Amino acid sequence: MGTYLDRILERHRALADAETRSLDELLAQAAKTPATRGFQAALQGAESLAVISEIKRRSPSKGDLNADLDPALMAKTYEAGGATCLSVLTDEEFFGGSVADLQAARAACALPVLRKDFTVSPFDVADARLMGADCVLLIAAAMRPCMLADLHALAIDLGLDVLVEIHDEHELESALRADATMIGVNQRDLYTFEVDHARAVRMAKEIPDGVVKIAESGVRDADDARSLRDAGYDAILVGETLVTAADPRTAIEHLRQ
Repeated sequence: MGTYLDRILERHRALADAETRSLDELLAQAAKTPATRGFQAALQGAESLAVISEIKRRSPSKGDLNADLDPALMAKTYEAGGATCLSVLTDEEFFGGSVADLQAARAACALPVLRKDFTVSPFDVADARLMGADCVLLIAAAMRPCMLADLHALAIDLGLDVLVEIHDEHELESALRADATMIGVNQRDLYTFEVDHARAVRMAKEIPDGVVKIAESGVRDADDARSLRDAGYDAILVGETLVTAADPRTAIEHLRQ
């Protein structure tokens, strides 16, 4: 059975296969970029449950969420509400995001920024560094374990932090073999789109101490946030709840309580 990732990944892999740029030149440029803001360090330094607030215009499953959002204003609002980090969608075709969104959001605040996209090649990692991201997302379900390890190592070499997203114990093994130090558990089922809070609670117990634990997707309110904190998570990544909130600043404050 296919997943909602399949069509997205097929498109991103086709773009990677069509690359004509010199990877060596891109990597050389990326190595010269200014130091990052320290995404993982910010999460580890948070006094309470850290909130990674996401800038997300739309989703393939739900359509437009906040198509006309101002990424700079949203970033400032998130920062004022006490967000620890930002996540910015840069996928254009499926999520309506862009590199410009990430750059505008990062320029408007002092928070470290995750490039939320579907990383499938070394070009994607280099591009993340060049556009100004502080962290890159690697989805374990999107690649073989050897590729996950290679892209993780490349990102670290370029000075990026890496968030490895998993769904189950098998993917956790791949993440740990890749030396992941930040692991996100996606609560949304790949097949049904349903949010499975029990999965997050179960997987938190399996992730070793010393690894930053992040719960992703389906965090709706303060009760969800508290249950995930109590399960052992260091941070939550919240998108839809915030971009559709009438008052995102207050929504973040409630999540952090």
